Amino acid sequence: MDYNASRRVPLSRLEGAIMDEPAIELSGISKSFTGVPVLRDVSFRVHAGSLHALLGGNGSGKSTTLKILAGVHHADPGGAIRVHGRRYDTRGYSPAMARAAGLRFVHQELGLVPDLTVSENFALDGGFPRRYGSAVAWRALHRSTQEQLDRAQVPVDARTPVRKLRPSDRTLVAIARALRDNDRGRHITLVLDEPTASLPQHEVGVLLRALRDCRDSGQTIIYVSHRLTEVLEIADQISVLRDGAVTVDIPASRASRADLIEAMTGAPIAPSARRGPEQANAVGPAVLQVQGLSAGALRCADLQLAAGEVVGLAGLVGSGRTSLLRALFGDLPVRAGTVMLDGQVVTIRTPADAIELGIALVPEDRADDAAFLDRPLWENVTAASTNDYWSGWRMDRGRERSDAAALLDRYDVRAPSADTPFAAVSGGNQQKAVLARWFHRSPRLLLLDEPTQGVDAAARADIHRFVRAQVTGGSAVLVASSDAEELAELCDRVVILREGCTSAVLSGPELTEARIFQLVQEDWSELDAPEK
Repeated sequence: MDYNASRRVPLSRLEGAIMDEPAIELSGISKSFTGVPVLRDVSFRVHAGSLHALLGGNGSGKSTTLKILAGVHHADPGGAIRVHGRRYDTRGYSPAMARAAGLRFVHQELGLVPDLTVSENFALDGGFPRRYGSAVAWRALHRSTQEQLDRAQVPVDARTPVRKLRPSDRTLVAIARALRDNDRGRHITLVLDEPTASLPQHEVGVLLRALRDCRDSGQTIIYVSHRLTEVLEIADQISVLRDGAVTVDIPASRASRADLIEAMTGAPIAPSARRGPEQANAVGPAVLQVQGLSAGALRCADLQLAAGEVVGLAGLVGSGRTSLLRALFGDLPVRAGTVMLDGQVVTIRTPADAIELGIALVPEDRADDAAFLDRPLWENVTAASTNDYWSGWRMDRGRERSDAAALLDRYDVRAPSADTPFAAVSGGNQQKAVLARWFHRSPRLLLLDEPTQGVDAAARADIHRFVRAQVTGGSAVLVASSDAEELAELCDRVVILREGCTSAVLSGPELTEARIFQLVQEDWSELDAPEK
């Protein structure tokens, strides 16, 4: 795919932006924590009316750069920040100064209250209009909020509770709220931190189209993402950080995926872990057989999975991908159908039953469903194997910690120490720690739900390599993912789910990103068609 061909960027607008005074300029920004350098002489310019992408792997310095730009951290002496031509001393630069300068940040955690309406969420940030003393002027609030949403081309009703919005619309609401000061003649620069990290693939397109329109209307945007495809699609300029320094700062029209991966990692990513044609049949006996399974959104799923095989699950949100994994792990009641493991019919009522049978699940939401955020990494890694460390009437915590440290090293989980709290490491390292927990048990069947969502290119390659090593050892892996590229790269076969049922199976030469995407998109065309 020619990513740049789809970028509808008027050349005259770009040329004009490049000649203008930059909206944001960082010059010689460095930062050290307890003597350890995190940023080293970081410099780049963000031109007014452009979308500037900031890339980098976990630990590259992206987050620290954003926190310095937001005034949360102070840079070391010697650097400078300029916002719309005004120079700020980094030693006294504060969050209040960043906001006064027109910087607005939208993070992965959107800061929206789900049970409140869109209007109420706007008012939490900007205040409730009043009438007759202390009474809230609800009509005025709904009207002004709706006007702001309409100007931002966000297709939602201001009276709708946020929890009823689809994920991409929630992100657009947070963006519209951040841009309200544009109406007051302010020069607003929008900073988006991983805005698509938690979105399913079909929702990503909705958000990217909205950002293109926003950028083409003259809005300045700094866009932080791990997803190279979307960056190449919408960015005007790309800066790459590695080890706290800018390694690449070029127009997106001159960038390629391979160039960016090398800039982020220091070396080209190794070839795909997917097996070649000569190994296509190098699988063992059937580990899993599912017939007519019904659970949650799943209505009639059929599939088979052999030892040494990775099978993917693709489909729209609501197609039953996650329901299938949860049912196999005993986390969702089964209404009908048969599950066979190693040729034997099994009944899996609880996760404990699944673990006893050699089944492991890495869920989509690791923060809420897979981790103890305030506990150290080593406790998280051994959480599924604590029975192994009982000795008499006591736990052998020393041996447990030693084993965990070895696992963290084996699976390249990068942290200051095994005692580092789980929440304090990056998303890619968190995901590798959760995988290490289950790899330690050598599961017969490994279930992965969005295994590389929100991780950088290097961590993604590591995770794929670890998964392939696991199946080489005899495990079977079932992967649910909204990323067609990932499924085509990692899997031996891909099962397409449609409205809770198996609708197609791809393998061999037909197993391509384009074909997966086509079959999934066919569901959309039918859902969007008028009812007969």
